[in-house]
Amino acid sequence: MRKLILLCFCFANLLPAAPLKTAALLAAGKEPVRIVCIGDSITGVYYHSGGRRAYAEMLQLALQQLYPQTQLSVHNAGISGDTTTGGLKRLERDVLSHKPHLVTIMFGMNDLVKTPVDTFKKNLREMITRCQKSGAEVVLCTQNSVIETPQRPPARLTEFTQAIRDVAKEETLVVADCFAAFEAVHAADASEWNLLLSDTIHPNMAGHKLFAETIAHAITGRTVSLREVGPPPSALSHTFTKLKAGQPIQVLAMPPYDELIKPALQELYSGVEVKVTSWPIAGQTLAQLEASARKVRSMAQDLVIIAVPAELPLQDHQQFHHDYSWIMNWSLSFGVQEWDVVVALPSAAKPALSPEESRHEALALRLIKAQDLSMITRRTADTTPLLEILSTWLAQHQP
Repeated sequence: MRKLILLCFCFANLLPAAPLKTAALLAAGKEPVRIVCIGDSITGVYYHSGGRRAYAEMLQLALQQLYPQTQLSVHNAGISGDTTTGGLKRLERDVLSHKPHLVTIMFGMNDLVKTPVDTFKKNLREMITRCQKSGAEVVLCTQNSVIETPQRPPARLTEFTQAIRDVAKEETLVVADCFAAFEAVHAADASEWNLLLSDTIHPNMAGHKLFAETIAHAITGRTVSLREVGPPPSALSHTFTKLKAGQPIQVLAMPPYDELIKPALQELYSGVEVKVTSWPIAGQTLAQLEASARKVRSMAQDLVIIAVPAELPLQDHQQFHHDYSWIMNWSLSFGVQEWDVVVALPSAAKPALSPEESRHEALALRLIKAQDLSMITRRTADTTPLLEILSTWLAQHQP
C-alpha cells in the first residue's frame, strides 16, 4: 500500500518533458556516470541518519541495484545550515568541479526561515543555468514534510515546496517530489510517517531510503526498494583501527556491557588498554537517559554502547520515539561519525521478556534500524552467556 500511494504521488509530479540523458547512460553501462547531490544538512552526512551515509549514498545503492553493470559515483555536497545563497557560492567548488552528468538540488528547509521565496526561486534558476552550461542535467528535489514548529510552520514549507515545483515546471525539469512521497506515507499511517524522522525536521535513514527511492524513480522511471538494506558492515572501524595499532581506547557503555566490554576486547587484542566509563541506567526514566545522553559528544570516547533496559515503562509511541531517538542522536558525533556507536537490544541481556517488554523491544528495533546503527542481538531461545555473545559479535565485526 505504501509503495502504491508513493507511486501515485510520484507519477502526479515527476512527469518530465523528455527522458533524462543520464538514464540512458546508466542503462547503456558503457561509461562511468557521475552524479552530485547538493543541499543542506538534510542532504549531508550527519547524526540523524547515523553519521556514515545519507540519501546521496543510498541513491548510489539504488541506481546500482537497477543498473549493476554501470560504473557510478554519487558525490554528497550537503552542508548543514546551508541555503540556496550559500549553494550558489560553492557551486563551482563542490559540484561543477566533479564534472557531473547530473546534479540533484535539494534546498528549502533553511531558506524558508532566512530567504524570501522570490530570492529562493531566483537562486534555484541560477544554479540550474550554471549546471546546464557546464553540461550537467538537473533534477530538483522537494524536501520532506516535518513536525510543526514555530520556526517552520506548514504553510511556509508548503509555499517553498510549491516554489520548487513551479521552477521545475518553468525550466522543464524533472522534480523528485520527496515531500509528496513523505505525505503519502503520512496520509496512509501517521505513525509510520513519524518513524521516518530522527527529529522534527531531519529524516533518519529510513527517511533517506525513501528519498533515494523517490529520486531514483525520478531519474530512471523505475521503482526500486532499499527497505532491506542494512547498516554498513564496518560498525567498529574506528575502534578496531586503534586496537590494531596498539593504542588505548575509551569506551562509554550502559550496564551490563560496562563490565563485559573490556574482557571481550582483550580476548581479541591481548594486553590492549581499555578504559571503560559506565553510563548509569538504574532508576532512570527514558527521558532522564535522553538528558544524560546530551553529555556524550563532549566526552572523549572511541566506542559507545547503548543498552536501554526492557523494563522501562513504555510511554506513548511518539514520546518513546523522541526520547529513544535522541539517546542515539546525542551519542553520535554531529557530522560524519568520529567514534563508533552500537546499540544492544534488551533481549541480548535478558532473553525472557514480558509482553510489555517485547513491545518495547519491537519499537526500539525499528528505531535502531531507522538510525542505521548496528545491533547486538541474541537468537530466540539462545542460552549462551552474554559475554560469549558479545565476544562473538565483536569478532564478527572486525574489518
